[in-house]
Amino acid sequence: MHINLSVKIGALTLKTPVIAASGVWPYDEDFWFGENTDWLGAACTKAISLNPRKGNMGIRLWETPSGVLNSIGLQNVGAREFVKKYSYMVTSSSIPAIANVVMESEKETAETLAILNDAGGIAAAELNISCPNVDGDGMAWGMECAGAAKAVAAARKVWQGPLWVKMTPQTSDAAGVAKAIQSEGADAIVCANTWLGMGMNMLTGKPAFNRKIAGLSGPAVFPLALRLVWQVCQSVKIPVIGCGGVSTSEDCAAMILAGASAVEVGTAFFRNINTGEEICAGLPELAERYKVNSLEKLRGFANI
Repeated sequence: MHINLSVKIGALTLKTPVIAASGVWPYDEDFWFGENTDWLGAACTKAISLNPRKGNMGIRLWETPSGVLNSIGLQNVGAREFVKKYSYMVTSSSIPAIANVVMESEKETAETLAILNDAGGIAAAELNISCPNVDGDGMAWGMECAGAAKAVAAARKVWQGPLWVKMTPQTSDAAGVAKAIQSEGADAIVCANTWLGMGMNMLTGKPAFNRKIAGLSGPAVFPLALRLVWQVCQSVKIPVIGCGGVSTSEDCAAMILAGASAVEVGTAFFRNINTGEEICAGLPELAERYKVNSLEKLRGFANI
């Protein structure tokens, strides 16, 4: 049986359901062209803010038995420099480029989106209202319905293309926040960013990170992410992209069974650059198990 691996996220059609998450796909031509893109449906840029950011001081990555803690702090060159240095690469790739945009102040975010809009070639903007490693923006916008709605409304006024919104798993009202995101015109929800965690340096007896708390990703969070995806998919009608600990074809299929249209993969690529290929290679067998010939027919199967 031929299995159709393509998926639709609103107006976008992706050749596979695997999207490289923000922060893992470097600005390197080897990653945006050639065989590394063969099994990707799309790739997200690193976070883009209006002005350059140096990121957090001290240790930024801390490996755990089943994942990674990170405290990068949204280090990036800023929107104007991104357009000058890297937009040619990501926009001429054979895969759609998703611009991960930091939700700063409404004015700053509007200016960032305007710069990207004018540059052209970006398939979708992913509004990041969920980064746990900065103060004053990022996750602060996504904790409550009102903040999420305000952020999405501000972005929607400026951005003309597809708008995805990456929500935080830290909110106590995931369904409410998802509905607020949908109500202000988002085209898709990415569910979700990293979970708050902490590492302890046993040589010094001090927290591993300068900021004490960091974001946990990897296999440890997959059951939590799956639950959140299922919950959000019950609450909204727009596409949901599952994100959090996806490492295998079964993880990907589980997200789709729960209602996700696609998945973002991050930490798994650090371990194995061929993760996308391996996920896609295993999906046909899983689809045949449930007697469907496309991933669209698999979506939400668990809820039927």
